[in-house]
Amino acid sequence: MLRGKNAVITGSTSGIGLAIADALAAAGVNIMTNGLGSEADNRDAIDQIARHGTDVLFSPANMLQPKQIADMMETAERELGSVDLLVNNAGIQHVSPIEEFPIEKWDAIIAINLTAAFHTIRLAVPGMKRRKWGRIINTASAHSLVASPFKSAYVSTKHGLAGLTKTVALETAEFGITCNCVSPGYVWTPLVENQLADTAKARGISQDEVKTNVMLASQPTREFVTVEQVAELMTFLCSEGAASITGTNFSIDGGWTAQ
Repeated sequence: MLRGKNAVITGSTSGIGLAIADALAAAGVNIMTNGLGSEADNRDAIDQIARHGTDVLFSPANMLQPKQIADMMETAERELGSVDLLVNNAGIQHVSPIEEFPIEKWDAIIAINLTAAFHTIRLAVPGMKRRKWGRIINTASAHSLVASPFKSAYVSTKHGLAGLTKTVALETAEFGITCNCVSPGYVWTPLVENQLADTAKARGISQDEVKTNVMLASQPTREFVTVEQVAELMTFLCSEGAASITGTNFSIDGGWTAQ
């Protein structure tokens, strides 16, 4: 059912985003991938996705820049022929007490994690409405449902993304479009790995203690969620079997938010 569909996936040259791109390409989807990594990392990601035999484009669009986001979406529509699937996955994090939180970090997190999704969605929806079909998935977080200390900007954006998801779902429900968000717990990705030092400093503990006593303490399974598990859930949400699922926030967090 997905073969020949076209997807834009932001933040998709590593971690969760790359796993999503890989899974959708395996299902026959052409991919516009995106990221700000090194040229070598970007090439490795493109090669990994392209091994499935679908078309793969790359955009270096910076999610801080609305003009670059618009250029990426227009290129995907022009070169692939349509944007049928949109996965807003790009995200950044910073860990700090709120009274010490750098203003520039707050502004960047809001822009990349939340405002960029607004821009991609507003640009993708007109074409989806014309075609009477579309799938929009936002990568949220367990922090779209619960909070943790020292993550004021991140938690705010993920709560906002959950609200944006519901609103878009209601606006597009009669056009064959679904909009959902997926909220992983701790997934071992570069984003999570990069939190270790800041979290250790903020809490006054070691990085190993952050892993066991902060991150995995939240998840009753005591295991990190895998990128492949997140990608499989998102692939299902793109399928015809999920056509009546919209406006929903899917937790995939090892039981974190069940507590």
